[in-house]
Amino acid sequence: MKFIRLKAVTRKEFYHLIRDYRSLYLAFAIPLLLIILFGYALSLDVDNVETVFVDYDKSALSRDFIRKLDASPYFRVSALLPASKDAVDFLDHDRAKLAIVIPPDFQKSINADREIQLQIIIDGSDPSFGNIVRGYISSFIERYNQKMLISFLNRQGRDQIHPPVDGRVRIWFNEDMESRNFIIPGIIAVIIMIVGAILTSLIIAREYENGTMETIKSMPVQAGEFLLGKAIPYFFIGLTDLLIAILLGQLLFGIVMKGNFGLLMVAASLYLSVALSLGILISNVTKSQMLANQMAILTTYLPSLLLSNFVFPIINMPKFLQMITLLVPARYFIDILSGIYLKNLGIAYLWPSMLVLLMMFIVLTFFNYKMLKKEGL
Repeated sequence: MKFIRLKAVTRKEFYHLIRDYRSLYLAFAIPLLLIILFGYALSLDVDNVETVFVDYDKSALSRDFIRKLDASPYFRVSALLPASKDAVDFLDHDRAKLAIVIPPDFQKSINADREIQLQIIIDGSDPSFGNIVRGYISSFIERYNQKMLISFLNRQGRDQIHPPVDGRVRIWFNEDMESRNFIIPGIIAVIIMIVGAILTSLIIAREYENGTMETIKSMPVQAGEFLLGKAIPYFFIGLTDLLIAILLGQLLFGIVMKGNFGLLMVAASLYLSVALSLGILISNVTKSQMLANQMAILTTYLPSLLLSNFVFPIINMPKFLQMITLLVPARYFIDILSGIYLKNLGIAYLWPSMLVLLMMFIVLTFFNYKMLKKEGL
């Protein structure tokens, strides 16, 4: 491998990249748009659930129940309605996600130590959201019952009652329990895959469509020099996007990296190399820019978004999909990002994921090299 030939290929690809404004737009504008949209719009947190009440009792105890629920950060009482049919209308028109009907004699039954039932209606059109809301309201009612029971026993003249088990909960790694602390680092993996795989999926296909591949074959350029020269400009673009994403995550969303920045750069460089190799392999196989772009989206961007433990937990997927996720590079890089950003882990814990990425890079590079040699380079 000679440096002068490598420099010539790199310069040619760099000039083409500058002239092609669409590639520059894809390289910088889309990643910026993604991190802003995902950071502000995508949230897995459930709070301020729109709640409506129908209070047939209108007693001090029922008003206290409504007031305590409204004081919770997870619920927001938006309306007090006169009848149950009005609550159903709110749910039908998506003006509320939760409706609670307090029956008559609510306070009288509780004061007489009789069981009383509340009607709770949850909008289950989104099962995940509905299950979370059900857990919230069940927990709230359980705590409300415990407080009332302890208050009742204390009023009987007995000694002060204390619960036998006092759970002290401590949250590690994501103390605020905000989903954006996980989403912002995760979107970095998607951004690098867009820049690395989708852009490079066009570079060799473009040479075939423009008819310049035969000219390149006649030149004294080796396959390794051609591969490396084509990849270098996109490698630096990918690292630039990585730094921009880290900076925006800190400035806009306050996401501060807990781990080692140098380790992140090493892991990101390895992951970016895998993305570049994968994009070049797609370009090698298809030899068509349109087909290469479609294949890159199907085989890189979508798996990185859906099968990488980024949005949807892998553990909840069917077994055959869990096996497929083992082939998705973003799965391993998101583990690395989570370890560095949230857990302050070092190389001693992250080396298995980095080793898998290294093996992927070696295999993809080997196939790219063999295919170019077969084409005559």
